[in-house]
Amino acid sequence: MLSVRHTPKLLLRSGGSAIIRRATLATQAAAHSPLVIGIRREDKNRWERRVALTPAHVKQLISETNAQVIVQPSNTRIFNNASFIEAGATINEDLSGADAILGIKEVPIDKLLPSKTYVIFSHTHKAQRYNMPSLQAFLDKQIRLIDYELMVDAKGKRQVLFGKHAGYAGMIDGLHGLGQRLLALGYNSPFIHMGQAHVYPNLECVHTKLRHVADIIEDQGLPDAFAPMLFTFTGSGNVTQGARAIFDDLPHDNVTVDELPFIAKDRYNDRYRRRLLALQVGAEDYVERIAGGPYDRAEYREFPERYRSVFATKIAPYTSMLVNGIYWEAKYPRLMTTKDLAHIQKQKELKSRMLAIADISCDIGGSLEFMSHASTIDSPFFYVDAVNGVEHKDIEKPGVQINSIDNLPTELPFEASKHFADAMYPYAKALALGDLKHPVLNRAIICQDGQLTKPHKHLDKSLAEAQGFRVANTRRKRVLLAGSGMVSQPLVDYLASTKDTDITIASNDLGEAKRLAYQYPNTEAALLDVSDSAALDLLIRDSDVVVSLVPAHLHTRLAESAIRRGKHVVTASYITPEMQALDSAARASNVTILGEIGLDPGIDHCSAMQVIDSAKERGATIRSFVSWCGGLPAPENSDNQLGYKFSWSPRGVLTAGLNPARFKANGQMREIAERQLFANAFRNVPLHPGFAFEGLANRDSLQYAEIYGLDLDGMDTMFRGTLRYHGFADIMQCLLSLGLLSLDAKSHVSANSAAEFLRHALCATPTEDLRQLIARRLGGDQKAAAPLVARLMLALEEFGMLSAEHSPVTAPTSLDAMSKILQHSLKLGAGERDLVCLFHEFGIENPDGSYDVQTSSLVAYGDAESGETAMARTVGIPAAIATRLLLEDAVSTRGVIRPTIKEIYDPLLQRLAHKGLVFAEHTKRGVHNSLQHKMKWHQ
Repeated sequence: MLSVRHTPKLLLRSGGSAIIRRATLATQAAAHSPLVIGIRREDKNRWERRVALTPAHVKQLISETNAQVIVQPSNTRIFNNASFIEAGATINEDLSGADAILGIKEVPIDKLLPSKTYVIFSHTHKAQRYNMPSLQAFLDKQIRLIDYELMVDAKGKRQVLFGKHAGYAGMIDGLHGLGQRLLALGYNSPFIHMGQAHVYPNLECVHTKLRHVADIIEDQGLPDAFAPMLFTFTGSGNVTQGARAIFDDLPHDNVTVDELPFIAKDRYNDRYRRRLLALQVGAEDYVERIAGGPYDRAEYREFPERYRSVFATKIAPYTSMLVNGIYWEAKYPRLMTTKDLAHIQKQKELKSRMLAIADISCDIGGSLEFMSHASTIDSPFFYVDAVNGVEHKDIEKPGVQINSIDNLPTELPFEASKHFADAMYPYAKALALGDLKHPVLNRAIICQDGQLTKPHKHLDKSLAEAQGFRVANTRRKRVLLAGSGMVSQPLVDYLASTKDTDITIASNDLGEAKRLAYQYPNTEAALLDVSDSAALDLLIRDSDVVVSLVPAHLHTRLAESAIRRGKHVVTASYITPEMQALDSAARASNVTILGEIGLDPGIDHCSAMQVIDSAKERGATIRSFVSWCGGLPAPENSDNQLGYKFSWSPRGVLTAGLNPARFKANGQMREIAERQLFANAFRNVPLHPGFAFEGLANRDSLQYAEIYGLDLDGMDTMFRGTLRYHGFADIMQCLLSLGLLSLDAKSHVSANSAAEFLRHALCATPTEDLRQLIARRLGGDQKAAAPLVARLMLALEEFGMLSAEHSPVTAPTSLDAMSKILQHSLKLGAGERDLVCLFHEFGIENPDGSYDVQTSSLVAYGDAESGETAMARTVGIPAAIATRLLLEDAVSTRGVIRPTIKEIYDPLLQRLAHKGLVFAEHTKRGVHNSLQHKMKWHQ
């Protein structure tokens, strides 16, 4: 029989080798003939740069076995394509010519090639439910699965692992996060100089930085408020060894559990300002027999139910940072429960303790009950406030900082790959020679020939129980996300964290969709063409819910296709008359079209209806409703004349200012004509004394009386408005007056620069003085207008419209041109954050005739470190939660609806609170100090 080695290399490049290669893996293994080894490109997320074999190992493998190696091309892998070619490998996208395929992380199900041998970390052997679909795919595709975690010697010791590198990276990231957290609490510390692991080219650079930090600790000391700083390490394996290898570069003393109370009493000892403390603990230190008596290791392992953890009372109160590296199974007591953490956080005397947790083991809901999810390299930290039951990402708010990245070794890809390949090479060599009976390889086979191997037969039960497989009437849930813009990341983060859901991100920018999709194992990208009805129907056909984040005018097309296919739709945009017209068709198809579920509109509806329905239930009447909402840069980043930066569509912001508005104020109906909003801005909106807010009326406020089930005739005030900082409206009114916000098709723009566009719009000659021309065009008292003109000129300079820079501006209208210019010039910069402020005020007449003023408000900031905006969170997460409610069949109402019904707003607000988006509510008696009376309704 022809050996695979005789297959011409040219055929392997073209993918034609599979046609002429007839020998089965079993036959080759028996003959020990060389197999073709494939090395796949890692695609779980953009940070995954590791590889199972380095070019040096590939070169050695080819030399020693005469095997052929095919490597998938990658532009992100730590070793480039050329280095593998030089080693003698073939670069080919198509791995179908390989017999055995080596990788690192899980492989997307649709990319699994049938009848191959895969060697990866599959995360299936412990019956991890979220990966049972993958295991089923290995069985269905007749794949032999070899798992690195099961590659052990005769004594059960693992042979191939990244443990120490996870420990290295986890400790580095932990120190980085601790420095950031201390700074947010108002304290400088030596740790502020530590970066995340991935910013260092290699470990040598890390150790150099640690020596610098060590010098600062010994020279300048640690913050008095947090001394002594105790780092508690759990576990004794490779993970913890790696973490200690990093930590041990810092000046420290090793202590025991028995010493902790005495150290606490002596906390003001100057020694603790210049040295850290390290505590290494084992089970004997943090568990005790429930019935009393000494700890017995053998008994604990056999009868763990006889023991309980005392970590929360014995060790945690003294710990500044917990570095968790233990292996945990459900039969053992948890290291700490959520209740334990809440107890610690309630004690004021412990306010400087338990600042951070580096959960390197990343065991979700495991030894630390409150560790709810894996974080990411992009957004490495989250915070758990167990007292209030809140999880959030605001570094300045209460809570313990948690770092739980599940692919830490990829932050150190060079050393991690080399270390791993050194350990893997003997087994890769055996594999290349077809020796599949090698004891280490053989022990690691989970399934082959469509069957689980004997040691893993117990997984049959897990496969049968896992949602989506071998269970009648159940299957994996599927979401089609149409659009991959600014708010997509938090939405996909939320949905992808539930392991029973697959997500397709469809966009007209396929590259952008792929960049987002590659971050998650259960997500894929697709090209979206809304104008192609047939292609759109195919995309929607396989989904349960369609989330539409495309431009507003395209929502209706998606909804029409979804109704044809009987699929639910979620969108954050306003319900237009065209969308409302689909109500009957949606009902007839048993479909829910849930619109207006972002920020505003969205959670403003939810918080408003919760208060309104509660008032009605106790027999009270809503007499006034005032609502303000705004997405703005944080005050410290509002450093331009407009006081604004864009974390949302600039075009939407600009066009909103052209709308007419209607509202009722103190018993009088008010109207603002089109294009008059800026001229009729509310110059002082007294919500929070620390913010200099002004505002604009928001469209037709009166319609919300009907939407919210209120009696408009019986109300004094019905108003909804948009918040901006002082000065916004003046500058925008100037832009409007100068014709820069025109939607007239005749204002088509084709200019070589923003400055050329400005002069063209103003009909200015090349030499004409713009300041004087603008002053004349704005009219009125030129002396009185001088300060405003000066501000406008500064604004135009900030927009780049007075610059000589040649950057073409092409747009269908002047407003679209301004959108492009402002999006470029007024975007949030690196390290900047935005702000969302939502404020409702209700005037409530009680059944006894008394009058209450109730407020419900939310203030949320973006995360400057990760770049996630508050706008993206407050739009994306509500839409994601609504999607989950539809996937869970928790919404029974059909047709075109808003989140104004209890079955939606109650669970949605509860789940928002778990993500740190909590409304503060206050009630006071009397009406005289209410916004209704303080506002100047001057229009």
